[in-house]
Amino acid sequence: MVAPEVHLLFHQPIADHSFSADRSLLAVSRDTKVELYTHGDDGFKLKEELVGHDKTVTSVDIAPQSGRIVTCSQDRNALVWEPSPTGWKPTLVLLRINRAATHVRWSPDESKFAVGSGARVIAVCYFEEENDWWVSKHIKKPLRSTVLSLSWHPNSVLLAAGSADAHARVFSSFIKGVDKRPEPTAWGERIPFNTVCGEYTNSSGGWVHSVAFSPSGDVLAFVAHDSSVTVVYPSAPDQPPRAIVTVTTQILPFVSLCWTREDQLVAAGHDCHPVVFQGSVDGWAQAYAVDDPNKARKGETQESSALNMFRQMDLKGKSSSEDTNLKTIHQNSISTLRAYEVVDGNVTKFSSSGVDGRIVIFPVAQH
Repeated sequence: MVAPEVHLLFHQPIADHSFSADRSLLAVSRDTKVELYTHGDDGFKLKEELVGHDKTVTSVDIAPQSGRIVTCSQDRNALVWEPSPTGWKPTLVLLRINRAATHVRWSPDESKFAVGSGARVIAVCYFEEENDWWVSKHIKKPLRSTVLSLSWHPNSVLLAAGSADAHARVFSSFIKGVDKRPEPTAWGERIPFNTVCGEYTNSSGGWVHSVAFSPSGDVLAFVAHDSSVTVVYPSAPDQPPRAIVTVTTQILPFVSLCWTREDQLVAAGHDCHPVVFQGSVDGWAQAYAVDDPNKARKGETQESSALNMFRQMDLKGKSSSEDTNLKTIHQNSISTLRAYEVVDGNVTKFSSSGVDGRIVIFPVAQH
């Protein structure tokens, strides 16, 4: 199997990252700015910095077709960056929120983007030609806490949100004059703006850190702070779901997830390595770990007793176990997973960014 590509960009946390469609450009959040890197055979090289926010940039997304970049920040603002002869030009977005913006994603058709916030609202933003600016419409009810993550349905109308009130929800973000009426889906046919098409709770009351629609849009997955992964199969509008499958794990909480195909997804978080889950409407299970730290430990002589450990420290001036280094590629929590390479509708490689300042591109094993 192909080895993962590992790139240490800097020694600071990366809250979010995004690749351009041709994977030649990488945008990463770094403190109050966004750094743009070109990706070549010799790794990543810093090309430009996008400076416009005055507080920590929490999320960034590159539109696959137009190449426009949207960023959001704790300064309660979002900016849309467009390339121009003199560099990247920012356009302010009228978000109208009074708390930090937490997460931003373009819709698949790129006519809109959604911004989650600590103000218990989701701002769905679209371009107003006559005034030449981006305006927003708010999804408010029944949100009761900070919105931590967003995911668009392939039809660019349905929007999933995970929040700190232990709920994952599916909303309609239909805006007249911007959206075409979508085909009916299992999530519903009623499409007025702010219609709640699905609402699911984490049984332990844990924050829902990440949500994601499957490639078809017919299934929703979310991860929560109780280290669980939940997969929801809707049946029909206003009907209970066909199945809600929850997999509980004994590892640290996941904070991001990414579908690789309709029956497989990857989750990662505070355990510093990705874990693959596989299943169907009949059930899901943890399949295997990517960059498994337990395998890395095999073959090593482990001094298990405290006496041996102190003896090593006395003889060599150090512990026998190198406790400053983790047995994983990422040396701290993974913050974001993104699809990197898609072949025939299936993700063959995914990228991760972490608190350790690394970007890692992992191949997906064809199990």
